[in-house]
Amino acid sequence: MSHPAISLTPAQALGIPVALIAAVLLAIGSQLQQHGVTVIGSRSGGHKAGLRVGQLLALARRPSWLLGTLLLGLAIVCQLFSLYLAPLTVVQPLGAVALVITVLVNARVTHERLDAASIHAVLLCVGGVGVFVGIAAVTTTTVPIQATQLVIVVAILAVVLASFGIGFALMRKRLPRLFYVVGAGMLFGFVATLAKVLIARVQTIVENGFHVEPADWLTVVCFVGLVGAALLGSYFVQTSYSTGSPSMVVAGLTVIDPLVGVTIGIVVLGEAATAPWWAIIVFALAGLAAVWGVYRLSLSSPAAAASGTL
Repeated sequence: MSHPAISLTPAQALGIPVALIAAVLLAIGSQLQQHGVTVIGSRSGGHKAGLRVGQLLALARRPSWLLGTLLLGLAIVCQLFSLYLAPLTVVQPLGAVALVITVLVNARVTHERLDAASIHAVLLCVGGVGVFVGIAAVTTTTVPIQATQLVIVVAILAVVLASFGIGFALMRKRLPRLFYVVGAGMLFGFVATLAKVLIARVQTIVENGFHVEPADWLTVVCFVGLVGAALLGSYFVQTSYSTGSPSMVVAGLTVIDPLVGVTIGIVVLGEAATAPWWAIIVFALAGLAAVWGVYRLSLSSPAAAASGTL
């Protein structure tokens, strides 16, 4: 069986550094937001049951939290642009770089040196992500989104939103921090996926001379789902920040988010349909290496519960 010639398009080449910039902004923004949430939490006894309205309003007056929110907003803009330029399977794994930066920033803030385990984990994470993205950049491609694929993505998101929403409503006072981390990772994975779906769908409509089909109402449903996932995911992130270092939060996001996005990109959207068989093996091995590196990094990184007046 023959495969198309492997090549790196200019758009994909530009999408990689844009995605890296988004990762940097995510890391710094997360650090600043966590600081603001920690300060508010120290004054109100924590947020295990979730942030209250008064605490959310108090956050809006914290300069560090506002600056972090601005940086995260810029990170989202950069990620959307990178999704426009390159396939989902290329952009999403680069988010793991944010954890590396977060760990380094935490070490600086807490005045603790990284041990050998942390350094080895960083190298494993960067190496795994680098190989994954390098192969994905030259073997995957963005494809037109069909109505059936939209239905599948929206149906999966509906189940995820319902599960985490009901779980939070019924057991919010007994939920562990891991619930919020996993929930945020899955929801933001869908945010990136839906953003890619919307971008590709709009491109298809434009290429068809702005001919809108009856099934395009699903595009509107995707947009509503994106907004809902982003809001609930953001709330989960802020709640998980309140009980410790941003390293665990960013670790969860950079493992679960890409796994969700890449899995949907490959299985549902078919971005790796023309990839050679050896690329699939490399994807699996490099992905496992990156996930293991991120996991080890989250275990060995120093805490970042730094306090102050920001």
